[in-house]
Amino acid sequence: MEKMKMHSPDLSQDNIAKIRELFPGCVTEARDEATGKLRLAVDFDQLRQELSDSIVDGPQERYRLDWPGKRDALVTANAAISKTLRPMCEESLHFDTTRNLFVEGDNLDALKLLQETYLGQVKMIYIDPPYNTGKDFIYKDNFQSSKEAYESESGVRDDEGSRLIANPETRGRYHSDWMSMMYARLTVAKRLLKDDGVVMVSIDDYEQSALRKLMDQVFGEKNFVAQLVWEKGRKNDAKFFSVGHEYLLVFSKNVALLREKKEVWREEKPGAREIWEEFLRLKGIHGDDYKSIEADISQWYSELPKKHPAKKWSRYKRVDKHGPWRDRDISWPGGDGPRYDVIHPKTGKPCSVPERGWIYSSPEEMERQIKLGLVEFRDDHTEPPFRKAHIRPIPEETEDSQFGSEAEDDNGDEGDDSDFATQVRGSYFYKQSQVSVKYLRNLMGAKVFTNPKDHEELAKLIDYVTPNDRNALIMDFFAGSGSTAEAVFKANATYGSNHRFIMVQLPESLEQAEASTTGTAKKTVQAAIKMMKKNGRPLVLSEVTKERLRKAGSAAIEGPCDPSWKKDVGFRVLKVDTSNMKDIYYRPDELKQADLLEAVDNFKPDRIPEDLLFQVLVDWGVDLTLPIRRETLQGKTVFFVDDNALVACFDTGITEELVKELAKYEPLRVVFRDNGFVSDAVKINVEQIFRQLSPSTEVRTL
Repeated sequence: MEKMKMHSPDLSQDNIAKIRELFPGCVTEARDEATGKLRLAVDFDQLRQELSDSIVDGPQERYRLDWPGKRDALVTANAAISKTLRPMCEESLHFDTTRNLFVEGDNLDALKLLQETYLGQVKMIYIDPPYNTGKDFIYKDNFQSSKEAYESESGVRDDEGSRLIANPETRGRYHSDWMSMMYARLTVAKRLLKDDGVVMVSIDDYEQSALRKLMDQVFGEKNFVAQLVWEKGRKNDAKFFSVGHEYLLVFSKNVALLREKKEVWREEKPGAREIWEEFLRLKGIHGDDYKSIEADISQWYSELPKKHPAKKWSRYKRVDKHGPWRDRDISWPGGDGPRYDVIHPKTGKPCSVPERGWIYSSPEEMERQIKLGLVEFRDDHTEPPFRKAHIRPIPEETEDSQFGSEAEDDNGDEGDDSDFATQVRGSYFYKQSQVSVKYLRNLMGAKVFTNPKDHEELAKLIDYVTPNDRNALIMDFFAGSGSTAEAVFKANATYGSNHRFIMVQLPESLEQAEASTTGTAKKTVQAAIKMMKKNGRPLVLSEVTKERLRKAGSAAIEGPCDPSWKKDVGFRVLKVDTSNMKDIYYRPDELKQADLLEAVDNFKPDRIPEDLLFQVLVDWGVDLTLPIRRETLQGKTVFFVDDNALVACFDTGITEELVKELAKYEPLRVVFRDNGFVSDAVKINVEQIFRQLSPSTEVRTL
């Protein structure tokens, strides 16, 4: 029986294997200095020659981004770790039913542990990393160079350690530290993105240019989407200019795929949402009596104040099952469109063909649009019908009906959108920073966060980049105050989506933060400490974040909610921890005779079956939010993950009868404790039993 590897993948070897496929002559074998074992290795001199059209004698100048510690950062990003994620049911909210994750621990470790499970599944990553202020980071990765090492590498000191520059500028060292920290994390995070996924990173002026170059390298220059400017308000204490803005760098994993899929990003224009909400209210009163809804919505338009943003949308006063709509031209833009018969449903005669021809390229597509109720016929066949332009897009419409049409938009200009209540988002937007500060002060009862991101703006961005995926996975591995998670709640409640989130936050000590901060920041930390002591919770930032999510979830459910939202405001808490396996499991070469008795059980004594189950889920790449059912069969505890996706039993004394009973469930996968069988004979027979009763089941031991 094959045993589970119990560590994240060694991606350096995977990358070397890919290079071997392209350049087999550039990959050889080398002995690992640490273990003495043979491993694949790249002959870089040969690889350089393969990629050159001239003889390579030595290092050559090239255009690239470099800094001290860059190579170590990449090694760190690819290196395997022997850690696990432990479930914390008591710290979670709706642990058994939620599809949201809150991971507590170093985000680089967390990303590595999540990468197999969520490889290529995340639609949007938003992060607001710690800005580079020149101070030490909490993320103390082993690739950070010391000040002395940096100065030696960058030429500030000579080989003897003497200064080469009279007044050295040490800020460059902080650039290197920050870049290394970001490089490793973005490299791993990219693996989690869907091919049409998007990453957004908030940043200030100081590291904007460096981050842009770094993201060009990680995601590719061609996948740059936009650099947004988020204006947050004037700073009157500035000496030269009031720099109140930040940036949002937006990259796609594959822009070409987005274009190929013709994914169009749009946001609602002011006033459109109010009309939709009024339609839903009237539908709740009148049901499918659309004539009554039309009469009431016309009255509603007339009673709106003149400056109300919905006033200019009063053209959308006709109503059907898809919502408010207005008529729209059905002819081909520019002329020379197709000409075919469209039969009037009452007269039975062909309708008059528009002078420019039909907008739809074929009679079949025209018929499909008619059946969808998106074509409105006139009283008789003497005039062409017209199309319905709804205030919200109709999913069944094809691009045939959305591109190449000609009509007037709200400014009187010609446009090509089928849905005139939406627009392309601009690269500049304004939201005063104090709005989110005041909101959180009211929500939490105290000012416990400094400079939080506005969750309402983030909710709009989430909805904006997920037009075709209403069940997207959203990730933030610098969760901080939890704005992204609340933004997911807000987007779901407002737009009727059912997005899920994965949040990752380091358990930073509030007491240490209090000792190292001053002024307003210190008062904020003190308020957080006071609140957490009152609630009897640990004094760490991640606990404050979880407290916010509990309150934000309750507020979201109590507020106005789109009926399509399933109201999942829970989160399953997992903590990054050392492996459940004893160290001797990973270093059998260090085993001594005196250790043999202890080595019979390879699990740490403080770990419970749930810990082992989640290590199996991580190692096997199973979704960590799937429902888990715990049952007792023949006196043993058995876990059923998503019914029969995975069955696990970590008890000892497992008999052949229990194995046969589990096989009857025909699980996709089953895992047992390696020393959990009542006898060696039973352990030997396990695979044979499953081969007979459930041949498709994959059997492993832990």
